[in-house]
Amino acid sequence: MGLFNKANKEAKPEELKANVANTTETNVEPKAETKPEVKPEPKKEPVVPKEPVQDIKIDEKAEKELKLFAEKCAKIFTEVKKDIIGQEEVVQSTIIAIIAGGNVLLEGAPGLGKTRLVRSLGKVFDLPFSRIQFTPDLMPADVTGTNIITKDENGTSKFEFQKGPVFSNIVLADEINRATPKTQAALLEAMQEHKVTVMGVSRKLDEPFFVLATQNPIEQDGTYPLPEAQMDRFMFKILVPNPSAAELGQIVTMTQKTMDETASAACNGEELLRMREVAKSIPIASEVLEYAMVMVASTHYNSEIATDTAKKYIRDGASPRAAQALITAAKVRALVKGRYNVSYDDINTLAIPVLRHRIKLGFEAVTSKLTADDVVKAHIADLNNVSKSSIINKKK
Repeated sequence: MGLFNKANKEAKPEELKANVANTTETNVEPKAETKPEVKPEPKKEPVVPKEPVQDIKIDEKAEKELKLFAEKCAKIFTEVKKDIIGQEEVVQSTIIAIIAGGNVLLEGAPGLGKTRLVRSLGKVFDLPFSRIQFTPDLMPADVTGTNIITKDENGTSKFEFQKGPVFSNIVLADEINRATPKTQAALLEAMQEHKVTVMGVSRKLDEPFFVLATQNPIEQDGTYPLPEAQMDRFMFKILVPNPSAAELGQIVTMTQKTMDETASAACNGEELLRMREVAKSIPIASEVLEYAMVMVASTHYNSEIATDTAKKYIRDGASPRAAQALITAAKVRALVKGRYNVSYDDINTLAIPVLRHRIKLGFEAVTSKLTADDVVKAHIADLNNVSKSSIINKKK
């Protein structure tokens, strides 16, 4: 009820008459017609595809393996957190890649704990660990090993192969972009095929085998950017952010006590290989698999199903290794999250570390000061805004 009506209701009859008389005598200008207020249209949020309904039956053996997997993962994360403050996304992505059997490239400024994380993972997984400090004068033989001349008991000279630091389960390639391309190439065969060839003789590396490389994005003088063939062999490229003020205080407090890693072994090599086999058996719905394939294929601007973002900002799209890494890592992430099936969220979340180093930005992206992460996020939004079924039908 308005104030005017409320006042008239409470007034006496004589006062009401006077008010009416005063109102009729006064020239009251008609009120201008008010135009209805035009409300801005709400922003359209990306339409996330609905998860497909799956009738997944888990037998007793699979349920037991799933439970053991979850327990092992929980123990691994608990032990790593003893040495690493914060960096939850970095730690989770690195552990997912290790379980999936992929290599990881960690990029961040000095002092953010990249080397400490790798050393801690070596202790947690109870695996032999070696560190290679990449420098411009490092030679390929310093990585793979070489043949040396030795003499037996009879004094006869013979060649004997001296193994290099790459013959380990976890190899830390520290500041990998400081070595020359010839030395960087010494890791190519090891990263992909898990073997090393020296002087025509191939030698298998012990399983499990991982290369965890680090590079500093700040100092670019005297560095050699990794070639595309080597970048493609990294399952994830993980960006290590700076800690917050609170996390920095905890880091200083922890390192005042000891600089050594305090994590204990939570998983051995055999258990890790078993976890990898369990992850491979995780089912994936055909719709989710198709979505992941479209995610990778549509990064090529000349593809029939290329997104608007790809056509405008991407010069070179991702390779088939991106699709392999996306599915393999998504299965591990599903188990880490306690699920026995891969979801669209797994694909969308892992698309960023999988694609950020596999796509090449075009001139438009560079001039617009867009990062690879910006372009990948826009690419995902394009896929989710468009009807997924229409993309698949167009592909077919």
